[in-house]
Amino acid sequence: MRLGVLDIGSNCAQLQVVDASPGAPPLPALAVKEPTRLAELIEADGSLSEEGVHRAVEAVDATLAAARRHCVEQLFLFATSAIRDATNRDEILDRIEHRTGVRPQYLTGEDEARLTYVAAHRWYGWSAGRILLFDIGGGSLEIALGRDAEPDLTLSLPLGAGRLTRQFLLDDPPSRRQVKDMQRHVRDMLREVADRLRWEGAPSRAVGTSKTFKQLARLAGAAPQRKGPFVRRTLRQDSLDHWIPRLADLRAAERARLRGVSASRARQILAGAIVAKATMSALDIREVDICPWALREGIMLHHLASLQVHEETLPLETIKAVNPSRDAAVLRPVPDRLNA
Repeated sequence: MRLGVLDIGSNCAQLQVVDASPGAPPLPALAVKEPTRLAELIEADGSLSEEGVHRAVEAVDATLAAARRHCVEQLFLFATSAIRDATNRDEILDRIEHRTGVRPQYLTGEDEARLTYVAAHRWYGWSAGRILLFDIGGGSLEIALGRDAEPDLTLSLPLGAGRLTRQFLLDDPPSRRQVKDMQRHVRDMLREVADRLRWEGAPSRAVGTSKTFKQLARLAGAAPQRKGPFVRRTLRQDSLDHWIPRLADLRAAERARLRGVSASRARQILAGAIVAKATMSALDIREVDICPWALREGIMLHHLASLQVHEETLPLETIKAVNPSRDAAVLRPVPDRLNA
């Protein structure tokens, strides 16, 4: 089965396609990105600007066209925090549906944390023990903790790199006062959840996922992406201590020339580094492993696991009708008209 996951994020709409089967890893056959940079277009009232809505609609239309060209049989289409938290969210979804015939779903922050944990747990396996997972997105920070296939605890905090850049790091480069105010805000937000997580005891492995952690690790000297997913990559807290003041002194255009930092994330990479450092410090984590799998892989693994359990009993459509779950509603397949 050719599966696709298309997420509309703060920086881009990204389609990932795999030729998948139950029990097999969701290794990508194709990836298509369309830039959106929605984080730059949030208005003071929390709405996405007209230009932002236009970018989102165009990006979804282009990536859906790629899904049709590559004969995707089932597509999961969802929006993350930039659209989920927008005050004009329904208008955005209406316009995407009007243009493309498909209405994106949106995941809660806790759903994102849970599904990303599923991917990380599958990547490292049962021998990993208790996993503590961090994922810094554009709008939110997701945290998950657990030992089993499903996490014991999931949290989502409004500490995304794009959100904090808009709130605090207004100048380019930011002033020292702006950086200090943001650091204080992040520490205050983390204080209560840190107490809750410490109660659970020390994890066996701390894991960072998605682009912010990957780019910070590359900046700190981890192997480039061309070396493949099986090379171990890590990010140490002392590396962040070294890089945060350097990033704070650079303009966004100068950061974009550093290794591993993309132009679309250059402005918000400082905020991402500050959140990573504060989170690791609050939880006494010196080093995180960088997991190559994240939310998109978690969605695919979740779907494939449901097929594996039920494929010899009922058709998928019947299962969803008989035994609906929040995931069946949130992660439902795109109708047949995708391939029309």
